[in-house]
Amino acid sequence: MTAADAPSQTAPTARPPGAPIGVMYAGLALTAVTALAPLVDAATVDTIAGHVRAAYPDWGPGPVGQDRTAITAYLAVTGGLGVLLWLLAIRAVASGRRWARAAATSAWGAGVTLAMVNLGMGGERYEVIVPVGYGVLTLLPCVAGGVAVVRLWRRRDAHTHDGPATR
Repeated sequence: MTAADAPSQTAPTARPPGAPIGVMYAGLALTAVTALAPLVDAATVDTIAGHVRAAYPDWGPGPVGQDRTAITAYLAVTGGLGVLLWLLAIRAVASGRRWARAAATSAWGAGVTLAMVNLGMGGERYEVIVPVGYGVLTLLPCVAGGVAVVRLWRRRDAHTHDGPATR
């Protein structure tokens, strides 16, 4: 038997069949946008400062700036943590880790909870502390996460594992 006659042996792909990697990368990109948007806003149109001024019209520039900075930092930091969770989940799914489904589902649940808090948490004079536009923006990665989680749990190999049993 020659090399041409031998059965084709291809290296197994690291990505399990049906893995929603593309959707997960979309969620990662949306999360990066949610992390960067308040920073860009603070440097340009500053809608967050306008949101603070609307809630506290008697405040001077100092307190308005401090509150704006706090809200901007909160949105940027939580978005940055979301980016890290996406990267962890993508790596786990792509390498076929057994814990990938549970970790991705937990991260999605945390993201949805945070988005709901962003949309509903009020303050002393705030109807909502996070401007509504940013609250809605934080929901977008959750949609991608929901699609990814559903696809992870509906994969054909949901009860089997192609990789080593020690993972």
